[in-house]
Amino acid sequence: MRKKVTKAIFPVAGMGTRFLPATKSVPKEIMTLVDRPLVQYAIDEARAAGIKEFIFVTSRGKGALEDYFDHSPVLEQELRKKGKQDLLDLLQGTNMESGAIAYIRQHKALGLGHAVWCARRLIANEPFAVILPDDVIAAEKPCLQQMVEAYEETGGNMVAAMEVPPEKTSSYGVLDVKDDMGQVVAANGMVEKPSAGEAPSNLAVIGRYILSPSVLKNLNKMKSGAGGEIQLTDAIAEDIAQDVPVYGYRFRGQRFDCGSKAGFLQATVAFALAREELRDDLMNYISEIAQVGKAAQ
Repeated sequence: MRKKVTKAIFPVAGMGTRFLPATKSVPKEIMTLVDRPLVQYAIDEARAAGIKEFIFVTSRGKGALEDYFDHSPVLEQELRKKGKQDLLDLLQGTNMESGAIAYIRQHKALGLGHAVWCARRLIANEPFAVILPDDVIAAEKPCLQQMVEAYEETGGNMVAAMEVPPEKTSSYGVLDVKDDMGQVVAANGMVEKPSAGEAPSNLAVIGRYILSPSVLKNLNKMKSGAGGEIQLTDAIAEDIAQDVPVYGYRFRGQRFDCGSKAGFLQATVAFALAREELRDDLMNYISEIAQVGKAAQ
């Protein structure tokens, strides 16, 4: 019987320099889309997929991120006293029980592969998920839940994948497709950030992974890849040579790159429009801006 995926690694050690000066004091992962931090979207997705243990790979200056998941007795008491049960329920959804969450420090920025490797002792010999909070995915069924259901049929390693324009493949890890079965593809290999015109396909890997513990053994070799960093993509590709299958999963949903300002703004608008209490006011405002723009032309 295949082991269930109950552990997830969240690499959150980045400095968020693209969002300076805000990230001088606020970790990027707790910047909000409407009224929920990026990391809350990732946690909710993990919970929906059956994750029970949450491992954060952090760095110096991330104390506010750790505090976010702590209980807030004074605030909870005030809300209870004022009868604001809806806000109390919302607040309690951010709490993590003792022992469910762990923090590991990544002391040097050596790449995503290195960040995942830092959590190796908490993974042991189990399959595990990796979630990048920068990649926010709006989906009727959460992306990782879709992947877990597919993984129960395939085993091996699985990465979330989506088609991207050929000119953008140099920004992603890209799958070399062996067998396209529709929702799931089997991979011959993976290439990290291939130069323009050299990508084996336009099927790009985005920030959701279900991985075999053998990937951690590959990362032990500390091989430098693209950009001089230890690439998770390379460690996954190495599994193929060892007869551990790698699959790409075409998820159903819309992905927002919240590591970029444009993607963050797009996600903010999309998630706000999805909220019934915000939709009308925001649509009216967008219409007004559009009319002003037309008049100015």
